[in-house]
Amino acid sequence: MAVKFEKKGEGTYLLDCRGFVCPHPQLYTKKYLEKLAEGEILELIFDNPSSAETIVQLCDREGHEILEQKKEGKDFIFVIKKG
Repeated sequence: MAVKFEKKGEGTYLLDCRGFVCPHPQLYTKKYLEKLAEGEILELIFDNPSSAETIVQLCDREGHEILEQKKEGKDFIFVIKKG
């Protein structure tokens, strides 16, 4: 199993952390947000419910803005703007 990180468009990236449990989704989110320029967008997909709260805390602490949070089936999708 591997994390999938890809460019979706200009300034927009996808990080797929499905199949990973805490603390891996948060760690990967932090790692890949550090690679982005300020203002770029990371679309994060994960399926570990307990990761949602810690990812929100990470974004608050690091100054990133969560533009959208939704749940589709067992997947959580967060759209995060790097601050």
